[in-house]
Amino acid sequence: MATQPVLETTWTFLLPDLLTICPYPLRLNSYLDDVLRDVDKWLVEVGGLSEGRLEKTKAAKSTLLCATYLPDADAARLRVCADFHAFLFYTDDWFDDVDLGDVRALWQTYMSVFRDPNFQTEKRSALMVKSFFDRFRQTAGPGCTERLIRGLDSYFSASEKEIERRTKGNISNLESYIDYRRDTSACKPCYALIEYAAGMDLPDEVVSHPVIMAMEEATNDMISWSNDIYSYNKEQAQGDIHNLVMILMCEQGLDLQSAMDEAGAYWKAALQRFEGNLTILPSWGPSVDQNVAIYVQGLRDMIAGTLHWSFDAPRYFGKEGQQIKKDRIVKCLPMKSLL
Repeated sequence: MATQPVLETTWTFLLPDLLTICPYPLRLNSYLDDVLRDVDKWLVEVGGLSEGRLEKTKAAKSTLLCATYLPDADAARLRVCADFHAFLFYTDDWFDDVDLGDVRALWQTYMSVFRDPNFQTEKRSALMVKSFFDRFRQTAGPGCTERLIRGLDSYFSASEKEIERRTKGNISNLESYIDYRRDTSACKPCYALIEYAAGMDLPDEVVSHPVIMAMEEATNDMISWSNDIYSYNKEQAQGDIHNLVMILMCEQGLDLQSAMDEAGAYWKAALQRFEGNLTILPSWGPSVDQNVAIYVQGLRDMIAGTLHWSFDAPRYFGKEGQQIKKDRIVKCLPMKSLL
């Protein structure tokens, strides 16, 4: 296993044209602006975020992403889900600056919040979890609730392993990266939010069906690979080696542009898997099929929403997002570790 990727001196590269390939339209929840104000207030009052940390969290535009994922949610459910997304981005950024011990301790605290309604804590981040989860479980079905918890458990487990690899300076091989990336993407708990937002609780025979599971995996891959493609420039500048593009360069000896193109091919293959499984989706009867159709549409919304949000938020491309969205030309940032 390689420990360091081959660094490129290319000054620009071209992003794969995923927006043109994607067949799903962007949809946006009409309650976005109202919920956005409430989430910002919640981050201060419950999360205790400082002004600087609040501005960084707001810049991620997690509520915008949530509004693209759940365009049909009512205002109350969108608010709960938006709080969850804000917490998730807050946690993801926090992972960049912590050690394994901190991650494990917080992970155990969060699981205690999920499993014990009477659990008490003074940790601000845990209070954020308790705040959104207390509201979530008021109307969420038991299956949906369990899927949210298990998805977050997998997310923390995989994130812990990623931090350990980062600490050791190791880069994963492609096979192992694909496996744990499907958990660090945090897609799995977000799937549960599709059910919650629609006020439904899919039967076990649906969520455990191979076709549904294959469509979820394909969705996860599309979201993960588009994120790795769009975040590559920022991450390489920070010396972060946990990215599909970087791993393709390392393992297959590709130059940057070839690795970008190959990552785009991975995304396209995942789309084909999604559409192929859709054609063999079984029937569980009219009422269940109606809910399955809502769920599948939710997966489509997540795919399209991720693509557009990546350019509309400054997280990856700064103020140049809209221009890059048009021409797909990205100027390489210098590596901070080399400055």
